[in-house]
Amino acid sequence: MTRIDFHTNVPDKIAYACRLVRKARSAQHKVVLMTEDSAQLAELDEAMWTFSATDFLPHVAASDALATQTPVLLTDNDAAELPHRELLINLSRRTPATLDQFARVIEIISSDEEDAAAGRKRYSAYKQQAYPLTHFVTGKS
Repeated sequence: MTRIDFHTNVPDKIAYACRLVRKARSAQHKVVLMTEDSAQLAELDEAMWTFSATDFLPHVAASDALATQTPVLLTDNDAAELPHRELLINLSRRTPATLDQFARVIEIISSDEEDAAAGRKRYSAYKQQAYPLTHFVTGKS
């Protein structure tokens, strides 16, 4: 069953996602990032190119011809054909349609009240479905 980790109270979802991808790639994991919409996808794409002067985060859109050969995929489309199944990082406010296809999902929830409310709804729904859940609040030790 898919393991779901909630990371809440995140001040900058895009920068946080880049750090998670860097960590996942250092462990050789393949990653899919689900964005809310095309605007957030473009912002994430730009951030992944400029995130660090010393870290290269190889990525393409899930619809790209090189998607099967690229370790990090970006999408805002729940119906996208996704060749990777290890880790899904969800930056959107919706439940990913392909949730059960992944070994692990990380839900990134900001401190914005609407985003937090959507995250609480997903957490409750996942809990009712008996998914194994963990919760990490950023900024707290």
